[in-house]
Amino acid sequence: MNCKIIRSKRKSLGLEVNEEGLIIRAPLQATDAEINMFILQHKSWIEKHLKKVEEQKKKENEVEPLSMDEIRVLADQALKVIPERVKHYAPQVGVTYGRITIRNQRSKWGSCSGKGNLNFNCLLMLTPPEVLDSVVVHELCHRKEMNHSDQFYAEVLRVFPDYWKWDKWLKENGNLLMARLKK
Repeated sequence: MNCKIIRSKRKSLGLEVNEEGLIIRAPLQATDAEINMFILQHKSWIEKHLKKVEEQKKKENEVEPLSMDEIRVLADQALKVIPERVKHYAPQVGVTYGRITIRNQRSKWGSCSGKGNLNFNCLLMLTPPEVLDSVVVHELCHRKEMNHSDQFYAEVLRVFPDYWKWDKWLKENGNLLMARLKK
C-alpha cells in the first residue's frame, strides 16, 4: 500500500484513502511516532476503506465502455435537455449565464467560468433527472458564489433542498459512469 504524509499548518491528524493509497495529513509538529500511533488506532477504518476502493476499481474495470456513437447520442440528448433545465433554474437562482457547452469529460460533471459560461458532462443523461438538476443548480449558484462556502451551499439548498441526497448518489455511482469513457 502506498502511504503519503502531507504536513501543513493544520491542528489535527487526518486520513484519506483513494486509488493511490493512504494519505495522512499531519500538523507540521507531529512526530513520526504520533503519526504511526494514529495509523494503528485507525487500522480497521483504513482497511475497510482500502477494501472499498479496491472493490470500486474492480467494478470500474468490468464496466462496458461507451462507443463514440453512444457518446454522440448522449451529447445530442444533453444539448436538448440541459439548456432547458438551466433555463428553468436560472430565474430561481436569480442569475444569468453565458454559453452552455456539453462535453464528455472524464472527471467533472459540470463547471462555471468567471464569464458565466456553463459546461456539463454528457454522462448526466445516464443519471436520474434529480442528479442532473442538482448539478445544474450547483453550477448556476457559482454565478453568485465562485467557491464552495457555506453561503454557496445555502443558496444551492434554497433552490434545491434535496441537493445532498443526489450529490451522494453521484458520489456513490458517478465513478462507474465516468469509467465508461475511460477505455
